Amino acid sequence: MNYQEKVQALRQRHEALLQRKNQVMEGGNGIYEKYEYPILTAEHTPLEWKYDFNEQDNPFLMQRIMMNAVLNAGAIKLDGRYLLICRVEGADRKSFFAVAESPNGIDQWRFWDEPVTMPDTEDPATNIYDMRVTQHEDGWIYGVFCAERHDDSQPGNLSAATATAAIARTKDLKTWYRLPDLKTKSQQRNVVLHPEFVDGKYALYTRPQDGFIDTGSGGGIGWALVDDMTHAEVKEEKIIYERKYHTITEVKNGEGPHPLKTPKGWLHLAHGVRGTADGLRYVLYMYMTSLEDPTKVIAKPGGFFLVPEGDEYIGDVMNVAFANGWIKDEDGKVFIYYASADTRLHVATSSVDRLVDYCMNTPEDGLTTSASVETIKKLIAKNRNQK
Repeated sequence: MNYQEKVQALRQRHEALLQRKNQVMEGGNGIYEKYEYPILTAEHTPLEWKYDFNEQDNPFLMQRIMMNAVLNAGAIKLDGRYLLICRVEGADRKSFFAVAESPNGIDQWRFWDEPVTMPDTEDPATNIYDMRVTQHEDGWIYGVFCAERHDDSQPGNLSAATATAAIARTKDLKTWYRLPDLKTKSQQRNVVLHPEFVDGKYALYTRPQDGFIDTGSGGGIGWALVDDMTHAEVKEEKIIYERKYHTITEVKNGEGPHPLKTPKGWLHLAHGVRGTADGLRYVLYMYMTSLEDPTKVIAKPGGFFLVPEGDEYIGDVMNVAFANGWIKDEDGKVFIYYASADTRLHVATSSVDRLVDYCMNTPEDGLTTSASVETIKKLIAKNRNQK
């Protein structure tokens, strides 16, 4: 093939990938449906981001800029459009944000023409990632994400890093206004803005950590009220969902996307982390809090909600499921956008009614083997009585 034929074949393959229909996988657990294909991968990124299509400058049609992964996306439905603010990671290990759009929330995802231009603060970050997107009642769309910098107190350690919760806001996901990073006493890689005012203040879900990786004294999912998002500072923080020994939240637990409001309470999707002989295992779990008091947990279904399965297990960071975006449709359908193995993005679909039922009627973790066995025996006995 000549150069133009190669370009045409490349574009045809890419277009076929973007137009591929996605189908619900057979089986399932009744709580949600997973889909056959990932919705976004490095291969979905625009060809213009990777190739120089000038034959004289790139006669071998090489990728000049390679992409490694698409993962951990914030999500929002805006003007009838399903939008994901994705973390895209290049071959250089730098992450950036890019918006992808779908007509139905399931497939036919296309990235906007250019990545997001995110303004820096006076202390530029080396890397930014994992944006939670909240359409707040104050009229702004806020993006809260991790800003990573080298820990200059350890000049000889090139792996030493610090993390802060960075904040930006927008009206259209195109023009972003950067605000000062959140001020806290601890490192924060995982902060989520509640969509409504609480007692006239902005409410944040936090995940306090002593270090960049180690949770240390950080007790779990925190809650803090701040007066002003343009100069946000956490002065008081309390733990509303604590870590527990020998559970899915033993090492860490943190909020995923902002909670969804339902007539029965706030629906929360979160991640739990425990240590294994093969490293850390990230899973998703759910809980609910009171409408009157969002810090009061009213339902705690035991165990994980969603985990990597099959090919989802394999990737850059094995054994990881992570979500920081979901969308509730007007008819109650819920789109859950999760990443597997820090490599690719998937969607699972459910409904508000099903997720509330799951939270309210799934037994809590009894925290011991004997308690787990008794819970199973109660279900067995109940089913016997149905015969």
